[in-house]
Amino acid sequence: MSPLLESYTMGDIELANRVVMAPMTRCRAKTTNPDAQTELYYRQRAGAGLIISEGTQISAEGTGYLYTPGIYTPEQIRGWTQVTSAVHEEGGKMFAQLWHVGRMSHTSLHQGQPPVSSVAVAAKDSNCYAYGENGEPGPVPASQPRALATEEVARITANFVTAGVQAIAAGFDGVEIHGANGYIFDQFANGALNTRTDQYGGSTMNRLRFTLETVDALASKIGSTRVGIRLSPFGRLYDMQPFDDEENTWLTLARELSARNLAYVHLSDQTAFTSLGISREFLGSFRDAYNGTLILTGALDQDTGEELIELGLTDLAGYGRPFVSNPDLVERFRNGWPLSPIDMTTLYTGGEKGYADYPSYAEQVESTPVESD
Repeated sequence: MSPLLESYTMGDIELANRVVMAPMTRCRAKTTNPDAQTELYYRQRAGAGLIISEGTQISAEGTGYLYTPGIYTPEQIRGWTQVTSAVHEEGGKMFAQLWHVGRMSHTSLHQGQPPVSSVAVAAKDSNCYAYGENGEPGPVPASQPRALATEEVARITANFVTAGVQAIAAGFDGVEIHGANGYIFDQFANGALNTRTDQYGGSTMNRLRFTLETVDALASKIGSTRVGIRLSPFGRLYDMQPFDDEENTWLTLARELSARNLAYVHLSDQTAFTSLGISREFLGSFRDAYNGTLILTGALDQDTGEELIELGLTDLAGYGRPFVSNPDLVERFRNGWPLSPIDMTTLYTGGEKGYADYPSYAEQVESTPVESD
């Protein structure tokens, strides 16, 4: 049997297989509330061993993109409750990805106020999805942020804890802290960007303090085995620049997280997007430093996922875009069925097309005309 199709025990959660549906922003939540289409979308993909939800903002302040869902209002929580119930009815497991974008936002999303970050430095050549000068939705350059005051950092951590509690109340099996891809935790960890002089800047541990404080606060409230975190070592999205202490920063964090008995660490490899990503050598070093469940996502196919599991370099393999266009991805892996291509033009359009309307392989076969002799 393919190692991807083997069951896996993650803490006290039993996963039917080692295939993870990676978190993917889809911009379908017009009111920031998950709706019936959201429920259908995730229900269709519940064959994954684990689903990690799209980025879900912990507060209005954490928003950087229009039409993304939150988990801080009663309406949002009710919507997510319907989603998790649907996934559980299909036998799936689901974690909520908790998200604060930091500086990757725009003043039009915050009543004219600047977004917040580790320092008051804008992300160059980086767009978020907000309202342009004409008032129309679209890609706009990220605004100049303001630096969080020292005493404000604890408020962001508290928002993550509240969101985590609400996620569990909504039926999620756990939560993933979005610590990757140039968002708020990355903005503190990055030694090139973070020039703070308080306890959240300077040394390696100071730059990681915000991340670890948030992990610990969430773990103390909902249990460490219900908390995962996503990281993107050497990621360059959204103007994340290289820094001297880079490899040591991520391996230090790996060792710190290893001591905390988390559900998992989820590594996002950005090799497909940038010139630098996670090498197998570094992956091996991270694996040595972190002894818990590891997920790797980043342009994997079935063969690569199987190989990395067999080599012991990851426990679970994450798939993003293949799950968009193949809701029955696990069954396609199981049976050797071909994968359907993704329509990139509908990835973030906000409409029904290209969302929950991709057919399963069985539906494709059923709808294919039979040629007569």
